[in-house]
Amino acid sequence: MTQQTGSSDSAYQVGSDLELFVDHHLIDRMFGAELLLHHPAPQEVSLVCDQSWEGNACGHFTVFRDGDIYKMYYRGADTIYRTGERAEMPKPRVVCYAESADGLNWTRPPLGLVEFEGSKDNNIVWEGEGSNNFVPFKDANPDAEPDALYKAIMVVPPLEDVGRPRGIVPLKSPDGLRWTRMTEQPVITKGWFDSHNLAFWDALRGEYREYHRQFRDYPNGRDIMTGTSKDFLNWTDPVWLGYSPGRISELYTNGVIPYYRAPHIFLGFPTRYEDRGWTPSAEELPQLDYRRVRSSGNMREGTAVTDGMFMSSRDGLNFDIWPESFIRPGLRARDGWFYGDNYQNWGIVETESAIQGAQRELSFYVTEAAHQPDTPKRLRRHSLRIDGFVSVHAKLVGGEVLTKPIVYAGGELVLNVSTSAAGSVRVELQDEGGEPLAGFGLDDCSEIYGDEIDRTVRWEGGVDVSTLAGRPVRMRLVLKDADVYSFQFR
Repeated sequence: MTQQTGSSDSAYQVGSDLELFVDHHLIDRMFGAELLLHHPAPQEVSLVCDQSWEGNACGHFTVFRDGDIYKMYYRGADTIYRTGERAEMPKPRVVCYAESADGLNWTRPPLGLVEFEGSKDNNIVWEGEGSNNFVPFKDANPDAEPDALYKAIMVVPPLEDVGRPRGIVPLKSPDGLRWTRMTEQPVITKGWFDSHNLAFWDALRGEYREYHRQFRDYPNGRDIMTGTSKDFLNWTDPVWLGYSPGRISELYTNGVIPYYRAPHIFLGFPTRYEDRGWTPSAEELPQLDYRRVRSSGNMREGTAVTDGMFMSSRDGLNFDIWPESFIRPGLRARDGWFYGDNYQNWGIVETESAIQGAQRELSFYVTEAAHQPDTPKRLRRHSLRIDGFVSVHAKLVGGEVLTKPIVYAGGELVLNVSTSAAGSVRVELQDEGGEPLAGFGLDDCSEIYGDEIDRTVRWEGGVDVSTLAGRPVRMRLVLKDADVYSFQFR
């Protein structure tokens, strides 16, 4: 875990951890360079929610890899809008399961667990109370009991039931398919909860962490709260997240997860909620007549829009959030730019690239066609290079980045780097005072160009940097039309 060392007030112990340039945590100064947010590229449609127990209101998609299988959980639901009425759900909400061998092609296994309309030939794993907000995960806690290798949280009672205490109830499962409640009463009650609430085991801190939605200064201000637990049953009182440079919009979901390649860094993918009312631009969005129908029962159903955002944290509580969108609504002619679109799944998975011979990539799954008439919800895969959320970027005229003093453990320096054909990156290692270290100066470094996830930095003396391990050094990056996404001493 990145932390300050005792030998210097300004030196950080990075050890052999992978470090992402998602924030300014290790950056001292930049000249002609900037941190640049990157955006996933839309790929194929992964799932069309066209089964009789699914529909246009499917949601809360959760995806993770479990051994050789990619697993997906989601709410099956449908919605109908009529003029002057609020949205109606004509059939019961259920929790569904799909799986994939590669993260690209998904199937619905016939589980035979839950009866729907007289048949168990479906992929439903849960029905009834809690189906609206049911979110599972594979428990990485080494002390998890055999009957609780998978855990989940759900919200009870439903929002329309105002007569009972409302909150999060924990569940357990031996196989991720057969679930039982761990308590009858909610274990977290401070919140609004009508969103993609989630929980996971934080292996570095040895505790469970949960994130859920609440109204800040009710009734305005959708925002995120978090709490922790040692046993998944007894939780700390939830607290608000903090944001730098500040809270910039209303946030619906949160999507927070430790990054699997650097678990000391939490990444978050909240959904931004924006409602500017019936502006001229709102009237130019697709399907104005249908928007009017949706809006007649609840105005925001026709005027609000949603898109994906990105944030990161070193402690799970205080987040650096990008004001700009991570996933924009994009160019879609008929069913785009609606409230409920662009909700990102919870979970990051690594998949093969759709481009033959290319390096593996990260996959995200994003909702489309939310609450459309006679059109089922779609889930589209989006791809991003590994570690490719944010980069240190410079144009061809050149730029530099100087890190704060760091202490590392490792024998070579590896960069995740991308340049143009004319671009380049060179690296210099300095002492704490900023003087180049012998053999590791800028002129000693071989020019790097290309596009690789793992590019070893080479100086005239070779790649070995173990002689400097354990002492504070600064790293100077000189870039020309290039991006550096992450680095690691290993």
